[in-house]
Amino acid sequence: MTPRTLHVTVPDEGWVDSLADLDGVDLTVWDMVTPQPDRHVDLAVRPYTTLADGLASLDPSRLSVIQSQALGYDGVADTLPAGITYCNAVGVHEESTAELAVALLLASQREVDRYARERGEWNRHFTGSLIDRRLLILGAGGIGVQLVNRLDGFGAELVRVARHRRTDERGVIHGQDELMELLPTVDAVLLAVPLTDETTSLVDDDFLARLPDGAIVVNVSRGKVVDTDAVVRQGGRIRLAADVTDPEPLPSEHALWLTPGVLISPHVGGMSSAMRPRIEAVVRRQVARLLGGLPPEDVVLG
Repeated sequence: MTPRTLHVTVPDEGWVDSLADLDGVDLTVWDMVTPQPDRHVDLAVRPYTTLADGLASLDPSRLSVIQSQALGYDGVADTLPAGITYCNAVGVHEESTAELAVALLLASQREVDRYARERGEWNRHFTGSLIDRRLLILGAGGIGVQLVNRLDGFGAELVRVARHRRTDERGVIHGQDELMELLPTVDAVLLAVPLTDETTSLVDDDFLARLPDGAIVVNVSRGKVVDTDAVVRQGGRIRLAADVTDPEPLPSEHALWLTPGVLISPHVGGMSSAMRPRIEAVVRRQVARLLGGLPPEDVVLG
């Protein structure tokens, strides 16, 4: 029997060089912006994007599996034609995103952004610390777990909240029905939840009003989890440190840029040196599974 050849497309020539050692694989470049290849593609590695653009025109008769380089897949279900399997990048971005969340939290709490703006000045004053503070981590998925791993050791009390109350080796994970009662008792909230109907605008006026003055909301989930206008209405009473915004990209004239206590990074949580080796490992595993006649891993659609 002739061994099967797996037809795989990758976003650029760099990927061809990285995967050149794979046996039984025919690699070609397709950026998924130019027209779809005429021949059938078993696995298409999508360029790194968090958008669902360009999927609606795909022909499922010529494409079996898409491997995304992103963890989120907002809007994909609304645009991806039936018959195509879509896999997200589990295990690629969680650690880097948690790392950035901690950096944003520390920078906001220790007012590093203010020192940066006061370049050329020497203005010393006391700031907040994470030591002896109470930090609420909302979400117990991959990013939430990595947040706990990284914040453990900062001398803070960690309060974990997920959809349903349960216990694990670290203790209690509160249910989301307890969230509003917990908010007045914490100094910071770190958001690590997927975007769903339940989490859209979760952080609204009521949510923010329950937090004590000076509390920090760190958002590394999705921009729409936070009601941007509600943050602006707070006028600096609550601080926001966010890697994601609504809208996104945030227009240069948007009021959030000028709202006191707001620190923004441009959705770069997963964009670190750790990304490439991890996503390459994911692609290699998918190739091995498909060559072995197994279904792909981390299927979110299809």
